[in-house]
This record gives sequence, structure tokens and C-alpha cells, in this order.
Amino acid sequence: MGKSIRFNLMKLQGFYLFAFFAMGSLTPLLSVYLKEVEQLNGTQIGTIMLVGPVIMIVFQPLWGMACDWTGKPAKILSMATLLAGFFGLGYLFLHQYILLAAVALMLAIFQSAIIPVSDSISLQYTNKVKANYGRLRMFGSLGFGIAVFAMGRLSETNLGPTVIFYAFFIALALAAMLALRLPQESQATNRGITHGIKELFTIKRFLIFLAVTFLVFGPNLANNVYYGLFVEARGGTYTGIGLAFLLAVLSEIPFMGVAGSWIRKMGLLPIALVAGLASLARWLFYFSEPGLGVIYFTSVIQGFSLGLFIPAGLQYIRHIIPAHITVTAVTVYSAIGNGLGNWFSTFFAGIIMDKNGIYSVYLFFGILSLLGVFLTFWLIKLEKESTSNVGLSGQN
Repeated sequence: MGKSIRFNLMKLQGFYLFAFFAMGSLTPLLSVYLKEVEQLNGTQIGTIMLVGPVIMIVFQPLWGMACDWTGKPAKILSMATLLAGFFGLGYLFLHQYILLAAVALMLAIFQSAIIPVSDSISLQYTNKVKANYGRLRMFGSLGFGIAVFAMGRLSETNLGPTVIFYAFFIALALAAMLALRLPQESQATNRGITHGIKELFTIKRFLIFLAVTFLVFGPNLANNVYYGLFVEARGGTYTGIGLAFLLAVLSEIPFMGVAGSWIRKMGLLPIALVAGLASLARWLFYFSEPGLGVIYFTSVIQGFSLGLFIPAGLQYIRHIIPAHITVTAVTVYSAIGNGLGNWFSTFFAGIIMDKNGIYSVYLFFGILSLLGVFLTFWLIKLEKESTSNVGLSGQN
């Protein structure tokens, strides 16, 4: 591997590290800040926290179409990353609920570009140079894990909870500078900005995998909202909740590191299936009301499931989608998982928790994951039939 390739891979690793450090600084602690500092009620906090997933549903595909249409994803990523950091500072200066909701809206619009656009750039480059995408993406988990721990500690010092917004801005400013130097600018399509969306929705395998992502990935993201309540219900303290989150996030790193070699041995969809089965087992186990020590120990299942599903899912999208609409495909994929699936699972889990308690939330997550596993089996069957038909046509 040449020096230029290693340098480009290091820039991508650095971008993931800073971008996810920013997200880890803000996302886990924002609801606490809104409650304790801004004195918002539960409904107001819930509305602000759900702005992001809703915005992703609409804006992530728009970012993807803009990147494919202009052929300049790195420049768009840099601009969106810097503006997200800028709008994050708005929480420091605006204090009325409606203004805080406006800050959340503007922040979500630009933050919604960061993950899918950077992922599409990474996928294109790693495919070109035959590198391991998972070994880039694991730096995101590392950054998130470090930030959750560091910001939690710093918020309890004289710096106070506002430190999360400064850390968010500084980290995204550094990520934006790196984004300008990322490799592999795509070519403009010159087909009209909506052409990619129309083409995507004619690809059956893509549509089925979107449903798999909705059913498997959505509950994993919604778990970030309910996991603390679950740990608390089993007797955990605030320190214990933080420890459980830290173990869960950092456990993603080794599995992302080995995902590439496992994918080569087993294939993309079988790895996605294994990840879905791991999520299913985790949710059903939590429904059984296990002891606190066992919960800490089994938090590594998150690393196994997400650490495998994220790289396998993205590489499967890259495998089945034409190169000229890759960014659009990745942003639509992200909108369904990070946006629609996250919102659906979070919203209905809240209703279920109010009626039947926190443990029923995990039965709900388990049912969704089971449906996702069935769809993955179906998709594997379709892939085998497609391969068989190609083989037969080649013999004729």
C-alpha cells in the first residue's frame, strides 16, 4: 500500500474520529442539558430529540441527490459539517423552547449529511484501493465512546454542561477541514437531480434491504433512548448507565475491524443475517429481566450486531447499486435506518412503555428484528436464485 493511499485512509479515519466525537459530545447529554439547565418538560425535550430522525427522512436523500448531481461530495460534506457545528452553538445563546426547537431543526438539516456522505466517499475509495471499510468506520465508534466518557466527566466540573456545545463545534470544525482533503470525488451525473431516486426504486433488492434496515437498525438506534431507563430499572446508577453505554459503543470497534475478513469468508448478506440474529437475541434476553451484572457483560452484543451490520449493510448497497447513484443510495439507506426506522421504533416504544413498562419495549424490538431476519433470509434466497439464473443463461 503506497504512502498516498495510507495518507488518504488516515484522513478518512480522522474525519470519522472527529465527527463521531462531536456526536458523542452532544447527543447523549443534550436531553439532560435541556431538562436541568433550560428547564424544559418531557414533551418539549422529546420533540427536540425527535427532530433529528424526522429531518433525516427528508433531507438525507436530498443531500445524496445534490452530491451525485454536482459530483462534489467532499465539498458538500465539508460545508454541511461546519454549518452543523455552527448551529450547535445556538443552544448556548437561545433559551426559549421555540427557539431551541429551531436550533435543533437547523442543526439536524446539516448534520443529516455527515454520516451518509462520508460513508459513500469511504465506500468508493476503499472499493477502489481494496481497503477495509470497517477499519475506517471503527474510528467513529472510538470517537463516540471517548466523547461520551470525557464530556460526562467534564460536565460535572467547573466547566459545566455547556462544554458539550464547545466540544461539538471544535470537533466538527476539525472534521470539516479534513473533509476538504478527502479522496475520491465522484463524477456529476448530468441526468437531473431526481434521476437517481427514480432509478433506485426500480431495484428490488435495494427496496427489500431498506426494509431489513428499518426493522433491524431502527431498534438499535431507538435503544439509545431506552437503554438508560432499562439499566436504571434493573438497579443501575447514573455511573452504571454511563458504563453500560461506554462498553456497548467501544465493543463495536473490534467487530468493525474484523468485519472485512468475515465478509470475505461468509458474504455480505450472511453477515447481515448474523448481526440481525444477535440483535434479536439481545432484545429477547432483555425482555426476560436479567440481572445487572449480566446486562453489563452482554452489552458487547451491540458491538457484535452493529459492528457487523454497519459495514456489511453499506457494502451490500455499494454492491447492488450503479456507481453513478452511490451517494443517493447511501443517503436513502441512511434516511430509512437512521431516520424513519429510528423515529418509528422510538415513538411506538414510548407508547408501549407507558402502557406496559420498559421490558415490553424490548419485546417490541425483538418482534421488529425477527421480521428483519425473515426478510434477510428471503433476500439471500433471491440472491441465490439470481446467481443460478445467471449461471444457467451462461450455459445456454
